Amino acid sequence: MNYSHAFHAGNFADVMKHIILTRLIEYLKKKDAAFRVIDTHAGIGRYDLTGEIAKRSPEWVDGIGKVIAKGLPQKATALVAPYLDVIKGESPGEKLATYPGSPLLIRRLLRPQDRLSALELHPEYADRLAKLFEGDFQVRVIHLDGWLALNAHLPPKEKRGLILVDPPFEELGEFDRLIDGLVKAHKKFPTGIYALWYPLKDTRAVHDFISGMEATGIPRMLRVELSVRPASNPPRLHGSGLILVNPPFVLEDELRAIMPALASLLGDTGAGRHKIEWIKGE
Repeated sequence: MNYSHAFHAGNFADVMKHIILTRLIEYLKKKDAAFRVIDTHAGIGRYDLTGEIAKRSPEWVDGIGKVIAKGLPQKATALVAPYLDVIKGESPGEKLATYPGSPLLIRRLLRPQDRLSALELHPEYADRLAKLFEGDFQVRVIHLDGWLALNAHLPPKEKRGLILVDPPFEELGEFDRLIDGLVKAHKKFPTGIYALWYPLKDTRAVHDFISGMEATGIPRMLRVELSVRPASNPPRLHGSGLILVNPPFVLEDELRAIMPALASLLGDTGAGRHKIEWIKGE
């Protein structure tokens, strides 16, 4: 409950996560049928990059700031265009002033028939999120522990959907909760697309987490990671990962264009690395 994403908004982890999130939504939009996105740890929706919090920890400068200033290779640029269109639309001036959190990014990408369920446990953040989307019938903001959504809100009535699970990892046991949550959710909604975020900090914990994911037996799980610096002792955040369940068949090839470009741009000099590998295939 003490975590504030405002210190980290727009950093390398957000850039990677939100680019992939955008690619998943763009894939869902290829069919006319409506879909629902469920964001289990939604935050406040929009972050001020000019405020005191961002100035105290301007992580966005080495994240979205680099992407805007330096750009990406041509193929990657085409793929991240929908993401950058939203970013620039939120800051129409010459300088980046705000960064959209995942619920606002999702909302900007939805068609009229699509819906978003945004869950947030922190009462102040949930209130701010509700005000942000006040009067928007396509968005339902729910003041609720996002972990409960993996049972209570699945399957969505649209029968097509994307579930983003992006916990703050401020408490022990979050890796185990990701595994348990996915197992329960997948039983109720096996055809859904799932994107589960995790930090690269404790290498042993990540190793055990991946082993636990493999042990679930759930098919079609793709592991995607971005490291911006080497692992260290004592541990500090050195990268970001996503487990993608039921990813679109085109996504792997897209990521092989996007991820090397992000590693080269966002990594410390010569230290950027990426990983794309299947935990479980079909």
